[in-house]
Amino acid sequence: MVVTGLNRPHVKAILQELHVRLKAAGETHSRTEGGDDCWWVLLDYGDVVVHILQPEAREFYDLDRLYQECPLLEWSKVELPVIPEARTKKEAPTFE
Repeated sequence: MVVTGLNRPHVKAILQELHVRLKAAGETHSRTEGGDDCWWVLLDYGDVVVHILQPEAREFYDLDRLYQECPLLEWSKVELPVIPEARTKKEAPTFE
């Protein structure tokens, strides 16, 4: 998956949201590559690799050309699991 973030804070926000939501859904990835400078961030989930790039990085590295022979996935036809909403730090966990 190739995602474009508009700038460094946007890339960082996308990274954090993906990490929190997928972790809540039970998915884990190996370490994050590029998370410090947020120019090009890579998350490897095994079957799915997520690239989050700023526009200039996406143009420079041209991953779209690299992946042009890969089959396109019609996202609208994919059944996705329900991903829990992210908790804010202020919310305390509930115990029953």
